[in-house]
Amino acid sequence: MLQIQSISVCYQDRIALQDVSLSVYSGEMLALIGPNGAGKSTLIRAVSGVLPRKSGKIFINEKEISKLSATERAHLLAVVPQAHSLPPGFSVYQTVLFGRNPHMGWLGNAGRKDHEIVQKVLEQTGISDMAERPIDELSGGEQQRVLLARALAQSTPILLLDEPTNHLDMRHQTGFLSLVRQLAVDNGLAVLVALHDLNLASLYTDRVAILAQGQLQALGTPEQVLSANVLSPIYGVGLSVITHPEFGTPLILPDGPALEYAPKGRGYLVSPVCTSSVEIHA
Repeated sequence: MLQIQSISVCYQDRIALQDVSLSVYSGEMLALIGPNGAGKSTLIRAVSGVLPRKSGKIFINEKEISKLSATERAHLLAVVPQAHSLPPGFSVYQTVLFGRNPHMGWLGNAGRKDHEIVQKVLEQTGISDMAERPIDELSGGEQQRVLLARALAQSTPILLLDEPTNHLDMRHQTGFLSLVRQLAVDNGLAVLVALHDLNLASLYTDRVAILAQGQLQALGTPEQVLSANVLSPIYGVGLSVITHPEFGTPLILPDGPALEYAPKGRGYLVSPVCTSSVEIHA
């Protein structure tokens, strides 16, 4: 279990997170959503140890992470960051193998088990066919899948993902999140994922935490918190929320002035039975 207790983070003289508390349980996938600048990525980075905390504590299986060494933390927690240019000069296989570093001896030599795990996660993430390709020749979406494979190779009980679907097309967005959810259930992972897309959060995650201006505004199942009354004031735009006709989950659509210039009868944004995702930015 990942337990976050009253976390506050400051950037110089600005409060980026204020007194945020939540827990993520084994086998659960919890989404962080909110407008740009709400504090989603900040919370991911604070939990991973990249950003210092002004106050608050973080526990993994009742162990306070500030009391653990870097190697001990790496055995418990893996991060999939936003896709940026990965260091050139390495193949996909070599990049994913870096995820095994916390488990290697002081000489850093990969053993048979390490290579078996890398091969398994390459297959799980659907990138076995590009194992020997140079990392700098990949698209942003391909690099994102490599980052997931590297994190899975780390073999940790906690997985943090910072807006992992931003560079993926629709097919790979749904495939990526389906895979992460399957791994959470099958392997008992506790997954905390920052997402922009409200409908992806609704479809794939067990619970949703809504952040705005660095504070936790709502926490619950998608059915409990993804309502127009909750979301419209936070995002500053008119929204309608209906029940997805196939999956029964909340389906969030723009409403009112947001559709003033939308061609009627065209585009998936106005279709009440759409299964595509809608990304909303404040």
